[in-house]
Amino acid sequence: MPLDHTARGVYPIAPTPFHADGRVDFDSIDGMTDFYREVGSTGMTVLGVMGEAPKLDQAEALEIATRFIRRAEGLPVIVGVSAPGFAAMRGLARAAMNKGAAGVMIAPPNTLRTDDQITTYYRQAAEAIGEDVPFVIQDFPQTFSVVMTPAVIRRIVQENPSCVMLKHEDWPGLEKISTLRGFQADGSMRPISILCGNGGLFLDFEVERGADGAMTGYAFPDMLCDVVRLQAEGQRDAAHDLFDAHLPLLRYEQQQGPTGLAVRKYVMARRGIIASDAQRKPGAALTAKAKSEVEYLLSRVARKDPRAGRLR
Repeated sequence: MPLDHTARGVYPIAPTPFHADGRVDFDSIDGMTDFYREVGSTGMTVLGVMGEAPKLDQAEALEIATRFIRRAEGLPVIVGVSAPGFAAMRGLARAAMNKGAAGVMIAPPNTLRTDDQITTYYRQAAEAIGEDVPFVIQDFPQTFSVVMTPAVIRRIVQENPSCVMLKHEDWPGLEKISTLRGFQADGSMRPISILCGNGGLFLDFEVERGADGAMTGYAFPDMLCDVVRLQAEGQRDAAHDLFDAHLPLLRYEQQQGPTGLAVRKYVMARRGIIASDAQRKPGAALTAKAKSEVEYLLSRVARKDPRAGRLR
């Protein structure tokens, strides 16, 4: 089913698993996809910032996306198609949709500065990939250095019917969520899905502000699923208690660039979700000291959440 504004829950950002020699580990893609489904994910997103997409060629990117889509067996898969030019973006977007993707995610290039430049870019991107392709705005100013105000996001949504979701990663961003939901309430913006990133760092309050869930890559997506579910059930204290237990590890994983990804892949490998914590070069690996810190944090999380103690 094509992605639409009713999407909610947790769409984990899937890392791309590699063997130590840099080859794509397709068996780990299968195992990770199965894990996401088993823990209650409502979809997944591939080839995002933490998917090491810039290290892949076009053929590899499509092959990886296709493997996820086929293994997901109907679970919606969003494919990151951000590219320097619209030709490459269109090629991957159309090919991924033909393979069964639910939609695509588009990040702004870091050259955009004015509101008009931003809205023009998204209008041209929508035209390039085809107005029948549902797309997600990726709002991540810390990485892309493009600041989108709520009014700019409203313009993009109103001008492009194929825009169905915002991946919200602004920080601080709680007031932005409230403002966007206010636009929806007063009728000045049509409804969209809002899923949040930043490793889930503010998820506990983001869902209370009106976000529909998470789209991020923390090494415990099952915790994210539980927090969203508990909030939906009205179990606010239980949701916050579980979230708080994970917060020190979540914060540690939130280190920028390849270090944060190294932490995430290390924990996912320890959990048996992927076979190796390898990154494709250029990448990073955890030092012995960093690994000992992660192990300490895992032991503390395990006091509240036994899943952190079930390691390989």
